[in-house]
Formats: sequence, structure tokens, C-alpha cells
Amino acid sequence: METLLKILREACPGVDFENEKALVDDEILDSMDIVTIVSEIISEFQVELNVEDLIPENFNSVEAIMKLIEQRLS
Repeated sequence: METLLKILREACPGVDFENEKALVDDEILDSMDIVTIVSEIISEFQVELNVEDLIPENFNSVEAIMKLIEQRLS
């Protein structure tokens, strides 16, 4: 989780990722932020993410992003 938080904080400084539960729905993250985050996740966690993974539900919270990563790791 700390690695993911580091990625998120570097991509979007100033966002309260621990408490925010609607990162995409509330337009806190835009498409360019998500591209950056996805690229870093793929590199750091050595996982493959596909187009079907790029839905708002998977990026609305740190927990949702972590769940996606864990699913791809298993």
C-alpha cells in the first residue's frame, strides 16, 4: 500500500488519497493523471492492466486501485 501511495502522491501532490473515495467521480484525477498512475503501477508492480481495467470504479480510491493490483498479481 505504501508503494501505491508514493506513486499517487508523486503523480498528484496535495490530494488526500487516504480519505478520498471518489477520485474519478469528483474529477480529482483526470485522464492524464490516470495514464501516469497506470504507467507507474505497471512498472513498479510488474502487472499487466488492460483497457477493461480502466474504469472509474477501479480508480476512485486507494483501496480500489490496490484491489485491482492484487487481482492482477494473483
